Amino acid sequence: MKSIIKYLRILPLIMMLASCSSSDDSGVDEEKPSITINYDGGFPQACEVLERGNTYTFKARATDNLALAAYSLNIHHNFDHHTHDDQGAQCELEPTKDAVNPMIYIENFDVEEGATSYEINVSIDIPEDIDPGDYHCSYSVTDVTGWQSRTSVDIKIL
Repeated sequence: MKSIIKYLRILPLIMMLASCSSSDDSGVDEEKPSITINYDGGFPQACEVLERGNTYTFKARATDNLALAAYSLNIHHNFDHHTHDDQGAQCELEPTKDAVNPMIYIENFDVEEGATSYEINVSIDIPEDIDPGDYHCSYSVTDVTGWQSRTSVDIKIL
């Protein structure tokens, strides 16, 4: 009788363990979104030269397994020759210098709800009175669960 009672005590534990799912589908998103400019139409490419006083359309492609939420575009000077951990090819840089009137563009945008792919398409006027030189163009994308990816390239503004 003692052995039956002993087994009855562990029966709830056995049932609880058996009811747990062994599936890999835990409902947790473990995949970051992706973002790239490396496709026909992506802009700017590494080492691209932009001219002050012109308007350019900045394009990147973002995708996610569930849904995208937002993206940002950041253009800032690289007069101090800093780098970004996600940066691809590095271009020939001018000598370091102090910024006097650099271009700084930082904007955040929402992606329509439920989109799993999106082409970023932002027109930007490059002011004529900014400091020419080395700049970085950085894109960032965030999915609905908070994962983020980014890509950056060196550009020149003359």
